[in-house]
Formats: sequence, C-alpha cells, structure tokens
Amino acid sequence: MSALISISSLSKTYASGFQALKGVNLDIREGEILALLGPNGAGKTTLISIVCGIVNPSGGQVTVGGHDIIKDYRKTRGLIGLVPQELTTDAFETVWATVSYSRGLFGKKPNPQHIEKVLKQLSLWDKKDSKIITLSGGMKRRILIAKALSHEPRILFLDEPTAGVDVELRKDMWQIVRGMKEAGVTIILTTHYIEEAEEIADRVGVINKGELVVVEEKAELMRKLGRKQLTLELQQSIDTIPESLKAYNLERSNAGTHLIYTYDTQAERTGITTLLAMLNEAGIRVKDLQTTQSSLEEIFVNLVRDAA
Repeated sequence: MSALISISSLSKTYASGFQALKGVNLDIREGEILALLGPNGAGKTTLISIVCGIVNPSGGQVTVGGHDIIKDYRKTRGLIGLVPQELTTDAFETVWATVSYSRGLFGKKPNPQHIEKVLKQLSLWDKKDSKIITLSGGMKRRILIAKALSHEPRILFLDEPTAGVDVELRKDMWQIVRGMKEAGVTIILTTHYIEEAEEIADRVGVINKGELVVVEEKAELMRKLGRKQLTLELQQSIDTIPESLKAYNLERSNAGTHLIYTYDTQAERTGITTLLAMLNEAGIRVKDLQTTQSSLEEIFVNLVRDAA
C-alpha cells in the first residue's frame, strides 16, 4: 500500500515553551486503520490537529495525497474528515440540516443521496428530522462522524471516538469503522481503550512525550514485544523451586500448586521440552499446562514505562 499521508521530522512547540511533538516521522498507508496510543499529553491530538490544518507545525513537513498541508491547504483539507473528542454540534438544528451544512462548508454541491447513505450507515436515518438537543450522547457522537463523512473524504481522523460511550455502543462504533475501511476510507484513530486498537487496527503507533516510540503491524508488534507464559499445574504443591531449575526463573503461584515460566516468543528454542524433562527428573509431576500471551495493553504499558 502506498503512503497517503507522509509526516517527516514534525515538531511542535507551543508559546508556553511546551514541546508537544519532537521530530515525528510516520507514513500512513492508503486503506489502513492506524491506532495511535499514548497517555494524556503525549502529543496524539496535536499530531492530528497539525495534519488536519488546525494547528501550525513548528518544523517538519506533512503531505496528504502528495500535497503539502500548508501550500495546498484547501486540497489537503478536502481529503480529510475529522471527528473531534468534544461533542460540538448545533443543538437546535436537525440531524439532516447539520450534516448537509458540513458538506457545504467544503464547497461540495448538495448530494441528498450521499447524506442519506451516510445517515443510514450510522443508524441515524430515523433521526434525520430530530433536533440534536433531543438525542443521546451516543447519537451525537454518530452525528459527528456523519458530519466528517459528509464531503466524501478519503481519510478519517477519529480522536477518541468512543470516549464516554457504553460498551455496547463502542462495539457498534467498531463495526462502523470496519465498514468505512471496506468502503475505501483510510482511518487514523486515537484511543485510550487498548482493546479498541487490538480489535480493529491494522497497525499500532505509540506516542509518548511527543516522540513516536514504535509503529508496527499489530500482530507483529505483539509477536515481537509480547511475552508468552507457560503455566504448569502441579500434581502436588512445592515449597521451593529446586536449584537445578533456577536458570528458568520460574515463579511459584497459588501456594506452590502452579509454576509460571516466561519465555521469549522470538527465541529459536523455548526451552519448554528441556524444562519438562528437568521437572520430571526433580520428581515434580505436572498435572496440566497452558500458555498465554501478553496483551496489547501490557505491551503498551511496558513501552511507555521504558521510554519514560
């Protein structure tokens, strides 16, 4: 896939002296879903705001569809839809009116068929004549997405799209995002919900203190940085781990009825076969065993901690 957005040496220092971004380099591919993770104040929203033309960069370059975001502002802004964190809508307008108005802001001719398609896609069609003030928070968030899609952008930025919504609605939103990807829209989302990135993203980027710590295919990131653990349930509990097994750094748990072995997923050999043989030699009988792999949340926490 080609790079639809190219970010090179991007930096931003605010008037207060706070450096929000420090030399960020990132290529975003056409047709992918990229999740940007990071703690509060990490620089996620600043990065999005610069690409969308809301905040001016202090240095570096950003191109969208081959066009510079500063020199070709109108061209690049027309390619982008933005769903902000805040629920900012025209409270006394109808759903139809506010979404149609957003399309006009980009100089697009009226297209009732497209507006109808977007509203139906977002399960808003039966609310098209309702005033926004009468709708729930979840519906208002859907309206923000409809407004962002009104001018048929190739790129959609979602800044904390499921903040403050319940679990059921969050899963509905994931389905909506997948549908937009299938329709050919490139999606970049920031989120605090690790399971959100784990569920829908193709790639994951982690930002911390203005620096892009890592960008990797989700599955590859979990393979490279994830830990695997082998939990051994013993037939009888043990009080201490035999000296012959110290090299495996085993952990006792559940009052000695279980042993936990953590191993490198990328190592040529896991050492499990040898470990089981040595346990047997030591007279420790295994009743059952199971393996687990670290989640994206654990990987994220470790990356942020290591970069601190």
